[in-house]
Amino acid sequence: MHKLHSVVANSRREFLRKAGCGFGMLAINSMLASESLALRVPHHKPKAKRVIFLFMQGGPSQMDMFEYKPELEKRNGQPLSFKLPQNYEAPGIRDSRLFGPISKFVRKGKRGMLITDMLPNLGGVVDDLCFLHGMHADSEAHAPAIRQLHTGHSIQVRPSMGSWALYGLGTENQNLPGFVTICPVLGGDGGTPQLFGSAFLPAIYQGTPIGKSGEAKNARIDYLSDAGIKTSEQRKQLDFLAQVNQSHIADSGADSELEGRAASFELAFRMQMEAPRVLDLASESDETRALYGIGEKETDDFGRQCLMARRMAEAGVRFVQITDGGWDHHGKLRQSLPVRCRAVDKPMAGLITDLKRRGLLDDTLVLWGGEFGRTPFDQDLSQGKAPIEDRGREHNPRGFTMFMAGGGVRPGISHGETDEFGWDAVSGKVHIHDLHATMLHLLGLDHEKLTYRYTGRDFRLTDVFGRVVKEVLV
Repeated sequence: MHKLHSVVANSRREFLRKAGCGFGMLAINSMLASESLALRVPHHKPKAKRVIFLFMQGGPSQMDMFEYKPELEKRNGQPLSFKLPQNYEAPGIRDSRLFGPISKFVRKGKRGMLITDMLPNLGGVVDDLCFLHGMHADSEAHAPAIRQLHTGHSIQVRPSMGSWALYGLGTENQNLPGFVTICPVLGGDGGTPQLFGSAFLPAIYQGTPIGKSGEAKNARIDYLSDAGIKTSEQRKQLDFLAQVNQSHIADSGADSELEGRAASFELAFRMQMEAPRVLDLASESDETRALYGIGEKETDDFGRQCLMARRMAEAGVRFVQITDGGWDHHGKLRQSLPVRCRAVDKPMAGLITDLKRRGLLDDTLVLWGGEFGRTPFDQDLSQGKAPIEDRGREHNPRGFTMFMAGGGVRPGISHGETDEFGWDAVSGKVHIHDLHATMLHLLGLDHEKLTYRYTGRDFRLTDVFGRVVKEVLV
């Protein structure tokens, strides 16, 4: 996409390098930061200016929450009435039986959309949601499925979708990171910095982590301030470091990693002024904090993440990701799923409501979902020893549900569906590549044109796949 931009940037770097002390590395640093993150002209008129991605790590159960299957409910406990692939294998599969929904489904909104009664607050804003019931992905394992959702590729390390969005559009606020991930889950199945990394894109496009999983109350950007040094002294240190970098580049030539790091130093210096204000939730009214469930035991952590996401989006951050772990319910589904639903229900609904009343929902794309869904049959990891009420569901990438809101998608609709049991997506199918293509389209970017040349070929978020799901667009 940005071949002309790269040529101009390289020319300017070479000019400044040859100019030596007449300009200095500080000028190069500042220019690189502004060139890398400055607003860019999209391919077409965008519907959305920013994205808030609510990632439910582990795989939410679609037939218990969003896609009611009366036939599955009717045949609960019966042997499987559909054939599994010949090579399909899963722990406890020989003892599996059809597993009906664990919750009641109620009709909500103007169109009477069916949604679980475990999400009463989200049901109150269902008219703003666009459900994708025909989602499907390529892997049944957490790590590759999570990697595909975030980067478009299940095996190789590729730039994350937030990095691609920032690379394509820049950011509206030069004093904040253009891409942040709030309380990411690191470690375990698939929890890795690759999910918000920039891979072979310049380092300036990587996501900035804020806080740790389960610790939203203390979430902050590490090393943002140093009480032992004055701002003026910090400026002198950066200027001195700039001179060292200038000398190195003059001897060794252009170095994108060094340039990206130098630009990040300049960004960090500017962030000291604005980031603390954006992260200060105490400035919000009691009514707003209550809207997100802040102060309530079950919803406080995720509520804080959602409110921080709104403040970041409002401040001009291009891509904000927040994460909730604990959705991998191989066992004790009846006990565990209601807990997770209560933790996210009020904060999610509060986010949609707050964005809408502030006039931000129209140009903010909210995306919710996990790396895959769950199976319509039960699972017993103890090989038949667990009682029925303690069973869960296995991973299912063949058919699952995600939803979007705002940012140019049609509100109050359901697109696609799985078969009568919720096993396979059969209509309105949307692959992860299609989801990425649609997200970029709403941001004003053509996924086939947003490319970066690396190791002799052009790469893109959707690889050689993907189609824009026009059926869900306004």
